Amino acid sequence: MDQLHNQQPFHQLFASYTSKLLRDHFGKGPESVVVSVGHTFITIYLRNFLTPSERILLEQEQEDMIVQTRANLMRAVIPEIISYLEIMNGSKPEEVYYDWNLRKRSGMIAVVSAEAVKQGTAVNREYPAKSEVEAEILHICRQIQKSPEQIDSYELNPRTLLVVRSGVYLELEKALIRMGHGRLLKSVKSGLEKEYIMRSKHLNGLLHQPVSDCFIDWNDTLDKSILLLIMNPPR
Repeated sequence: MDQLHNQQPFHQLFASYTSKLLRDHFGKGPESVVVSVGHTFITIYLRNFLTPSERILLEQEQEDMIVQTRANLMRAVIPEIISYLEIMNGSKPEEVYYDWNLRKRSGMIAVVSAEAVKQGTAVNREYPAKSEVEAEILHICRQIQKSPEQIDSYELNPRTLLVVRSGVYLELEKALIRMGHGRLLKSVKSGLEKEYIMRSKHLNGLLHQPVSDCFIDWNDTLDKSILLLIMNPPR
């Protein structure tokens, strides 16, 4: 195993591990797994990830049932991802996020560590039009929800943009989460924000390439959310 680790880059090893892990728990793995590593972040982009039973449920408009089942399965998957990364990096990840685009059969898992990932490369903190991109995302936020108290974004590679936001919940939303309505709240917020982002011609123009996929997840304890944008490759 050590010899294999020396021969293969970390992102390939982690992609293979994640694919097998999901296959073991879901019964079917994704067709492709793209791992991006930079600074303290690891993102995993999953494509063609939908089981036969989920496909039937999706055709029957039972999307909520799929999401709930996946949430239950991810409770077992996440600790295994954390353990694997702790062994590989020598430090335990602090945050794990995930989200799905069932209609496109895609998904994402994002991991945030306290320390820089050893196998990672430097992220582009000053990519072109960074301030304008963040301003447009804040503009979208203000139309449908509370504007975050803090926002920062990182270009992990030319196709992957990670946006980290803190101070995202209103007191009313925090109360709804405490009352057990967090899943419904996040479903509504996520659907609206994704719709606005995918329709934003201004955002596509700033990025100089269209956004092909969009994922959002929250950490209730930290009052924090991440937004992952996947862009089409430039022609």
